[in-house]
Amino acid sequence: GPLRAGQPTMKFVMDTSKYWFKPSITRDQAIQLLKDKEPGTFIVRDSTSYRGSFGLAMKVPVSPSGSQTGTGTRSESDLVRHFLIESSAKGVHLKGASEELYFGSLSAFVYQHAITPLALPCKLSIPSRGRCQGQERCSERSLLLGWGDGDGPAVRRGLSRPAWLCAVLAVCNVLYLNSVNMETLTGAPAIQKAISSTFELETLPTPTLVHFRVTEQGVTLTDIQRKVFFRRHYPLAAIRFCGMDPENRKWQKYCKSSRIFGFVAKSQTDSENLCHLFAEYDTVQPASLVIDLLCKLL
Repeated sequence: GPLRAGQPTMKFVMDTSKYWFKPSITRDQAIQLLKDKEPGTFIVRDSTSYRGSFGLAMKVPVSPSGSQTGTGTRSESDLVRHFLIESSAKGVHLKGASEELYFGSLSAFVYQHAITPLALPCKLSIPSRGRCQGQERCSERSLLLGWGDGDGPAVRRGLSRPAWLCAVLAVCNVLYLNSVNMETLTGAPAIQKAISSTFELETLPTPTLVHFRVTEQGVTLTDIQRKVFFRRHYPLAAIRFCGMDPENRKWQKYCKSSRIFGFVAKSQTDSENLCHLFAEYDTVQPASLVIDLLCKLL
């Protein structure tokens, strides 16, 4: 079973991510879904206020004002509290909680908080299925809000169902360096050639700090300062290869040297391959985290 001595396993947390990771729903929808559920029931969604961060909505046993559940003095909505999960080079972290750890992924964050509440009001309760009280199919309202096994609004927006349900598996901040046309070249030779071409430029590119997110659907890059672009998504099916520089060359920044890596993806406009190059930004979270996961998914 999924529980070991009453505790979830990491695999169980990742396998059930489609039930608790709802990136597209609003804060109000989260409240509607959680207000009549058991304490510890939760949803993680994309934060609309803080780009690259996540909102955690959870049902709590005691309202912030101190009233107990079921007294009738507070509405159920008051028992849904909201927290911000910040994302940085160190990992994901509960904002404003100095005693909290940094976690390498949302799944790791959820796993730890299902075992012990740490700074949260209570432990997170991992759903073993959709919130349908054991029914095979959900009500139409539940489907529209994305619960259970239905396709929900994501399909009507032209997104595939897994793209809407997948969990964020690895995130880190890196320096985006350059994108180089590789024609048909791929694999480690493409990374090697793209880096050589970049170093041969008369003026080296100015690095841009980007948020690098790997999911089961591919890679999403968010330009943190919106200097070069806003957001780019590379579907997993378009990605050919990912790896470190075979020659182990370094990018010099602020008197420090950073390892260089890249991935090769099919161009969205033609059939040629583009190699996108990056340098590590912070040694606290090495590029190997995102590279290893991406290579496993390919």
